Amino acid sequence: MAQDDLDIDVDDLKRRMDGAMTSLKSEFQTLRTGRAAATMLDPISVEAYGQRTPINQVGTVNVPEPRMLTINVWDKTMVQAVEKAIRESGLGINPVVDGTIIRLPIPELNEERRRELTKVAAQYAESAKVAVRNVRRDGMDQIKKAKGNGMGEDDQKIWADEIQEVTDAAIAAVDASLAAKQEEIMQV
Repeated sequence: MAQDDLDIDVDDLKRRMDGAMTSLKSEFQTLRTGRAAATMLDPISVEAYGQRTPINQVGTVNVPEPRMLTINVWDKTMVQAVEKAIRESGLGINPVVDGTIIRLPIPELNEERRRELTKVAAQYAESAKVAVRNVRRDGMDQIKKAKGNGMGEDDQKIWADEIQEVTDAAIAAVDASLAAKQEEIMQV
């Protein structure tokens, strides 16, 4: 039996856990914090030329002021579709159309909305933790498989401890990211 058959690819597990963190950060960017950010529009797509298209592929998104986004729509026939997509997105922003420019004034968040957004952030973080735990379970399954292939108990314990260490670090990173995002949301 080759020693390679008994090794667990912890780097792959870590990479997959990091992927959950990357996904969480991109979800956090879509949450409105009372400041304008071009990434707020990333989840919104518009019906363009027979298919769903991200807003940043039908116009230029700019942040001219801390509380203002502008979209310079390239094709004037798309302005209405972009405006409709923003109104229906649930962001709570009322677009103002001026020719091919759409202005999006970002309103102050009230206390109730801030609390709702912190709950949404917590849900995103919990999803990331579930993803991390699923990767951990895959790693533990690899150890069980290796046990069947002749891995000794000491090696099993070493690998299990290493996987748990990587998992704990990933969960701590998710918690830290959540705390930072919730603080950002609650900041007036």
